[in-house]
Amino acid sequence: MKVGIATDHHGIEIKQELTNYLTNLGYDVINYGTDTTDMVDYPLYAFKLGKAVVSKEVDYGILICNSGIGMSIACNKVKGVRCAKVNDSWEAMMTRRDNDANVIAVGSRIEINQLKEIIKTFLTSEYANIDRYNRRIEMIDNYHD
Repeated sequence: MKVGIATDHHGIEIKQELTNYLTNLGYDVINYGTDTTDMVDYPLYAFKLGKAVVSKEVDYGILICNSGIGMSIACNKVKGVRCAKVNDSWEAMMTRRDNDANVIAVGSRIEINQLKEIIKTFLTSEYANIDRYNRRIEMIDNYHD
């Protein structure tokens, strides 16, 4: 399975540790930047990763920024992305099970072992594929104002 990962300047070290962790678990990890601690505009990296998920270049995406909120908002602008900002493993499981999320965003202040558990849970959780969930996802996917 291919997993894309991107961060702003707040998550460089975390991204490397998570990349090593995921590689050791057998995932093929693709880096979508940034690779500098210089201040960057996080939407650029969220868009890049979102496009990679939608185009099936990667199966799932992981975003890291200071809070995870900005990356989530930006990535959800990419049509076809369902990105959830998660804080724990339960939320990671629920966003896969109920919403078939294809990207998660996390904050760089979460302790690294908890982040590893969150990401592992996200990547190993299955979508429930229940009619009411499918209907709701379709409503979201087809919405335009």
